[in-house]
Amino acid sequence: MDYQAFVDGFELTTCIISIEKFSDGSYGNIRIVAGNKAYIDSIENPYNGAASHMLNNKFIPGSPYERYIPKDLNFEQTCRRCAFEKRPVHTYLKPDRFDCWINQYIMPVASDDPNIGYCSYTLDVTMEADPRIMKGVSASAASSVLETCIRLRSGDFESTMNDIVADICELCDASRCSLLLTDMHEGTCTLVAQSDRKGITETGIGEDFFDIVKTWEDTIAGSNCLIIQSPQDMGILKMRNPVWQRSLEESGVDTLVLFPLRHNNDLLGYIWAVNFDPSKAQTIKETLELTTYFLASEIANHQLIKRMAVLSSIDLLTGIYNRNAMNTRVDSYIAGTLPLPQRYAVIFADLNGLKAVNDIDGHVAGDNLLKGAAQKLREVFPDCDIYRAGGDEFMLIAEDVLESSLNERVERLRKDSEDEKNISFAVGIFYEGSGGDIRTAMRTADERMYADKQKYYARFPERRRK
Repeated sequence: MDYQAFVDGFELTTCIISIEKFSDGSYGNIRIVAGNKAYIDSIENPYNGAASHMLNNKFIPGSPYERYIPKDLNFEQTCRRCAFEKRPVHTYLKPDRFDCWINQYIMPVASDDPNIGYCSYTLDVTMEADPRIMKGVSASAASSVLETCIRLRSGDFESTMNDIVADICELCDASRCSLLLTDMHEGTCTLVAQSDRKGITETGIGEDFFDIVKTWEDTIAGSNCLIIQSPQDMGILKMRNPVWQRSLEESGVDTLVLFPLRHNNDLLGYIWAVNFDPSKAQTIKETLELTTYFLASEIANHQLIKRMAVLSSIDLLTGIYNRNAMNTRVDSYIAGTLPLPQRYAVIFADLNGLKAVNDIDGHVAGDNLLKGAAQKLREVFPDCDIYRAGGDEFMLIAEDVLESSLNERVERLRKDSEDEKNISFAVGIFYEGSGGDIRTAMRTADERMYADKQKYYARFPERRRK
């Protein structure tokens, strides 16, 4: 067959791929036999998104595909399935090594050699995700993705993630499916949801698990996922990541599918399933390619809302709760939406000398004094919630803390304030032992704090600065 003439009949970027077939069912070299002008141009004159990933820009017919792109197990398995099992494949995905989405059509091509299979590979590029193409998935995949999207719009985040992971575990017929969120800057990972079906002995998430997780991006090697479904695949994983492969082997893992969760090129985490049914590999891949797109978007939205909630309740200078958080809590007590304990205390602490520091040493020094004051209160009252109520004023709420312990610490703070070298506070405390109105407690503590300030300046009049 004249493969060059065949591909020249395509307007879209197209090539012919050959793959060696061995008697034991494994496969050998995968080669690019021929390519049309659009394909050769994409190799020899790649667009910017691919240029940094090209291994060799000169196209030579019959060369192994690794000459042009890094080794990709997903690509290999898709070619094998298409060429040997005569299954056409359509996928729409965004490999990490490219800054675009790729619409792929892979079709089986007849072969005169029983030991070599052929398929055509046609692709079209879109710079942004195209929903019209996304919807062109199989009915089973579309049903699973639709169910996931419905779940994402109902229930709280944690229970929703658990339900989705359980559904994916069932779809894969896997022993375990897990959802992990990562913070690559902080070097941490958190297991958000997990579903077990067959009692696999895979180890849990230990303190050093991030050391494994941080290797996954290089192991995926620029593809959009990693699928290990045969001993041959596991052998390639052993070459790429021997430490992780050994861990999987020791845990009894034979097959694995791993998808990164990305949103706007940020890596949010991973979802993976182990010991899945290899016969479902294509359905799993097709479903998760789309599911993870929506899942990552929902996770990113959830994290954004959490960050906004933190920003709305945290004083950015000192890192303690701000006045908005204080008012919200007090209002919740008054409205009854937050139970007010029988035993609680309100403490007001006003920082002495801030105006003088600002006037003499500047506002940077004043800011540092405020930071030091907040840290001092954290050290003395670690079991209390601390709020920056105003410029130099702090309010603390203690629930179910012994009155004697709080009074002792308040007196210690007053004693420390006598030394001009120390951070100095005027302090007022009101302890409520029968669940009384918090507004009364706040008013009384505030009055006692101002009385304490008057005593302080009466004792140290030289420290009074206006």
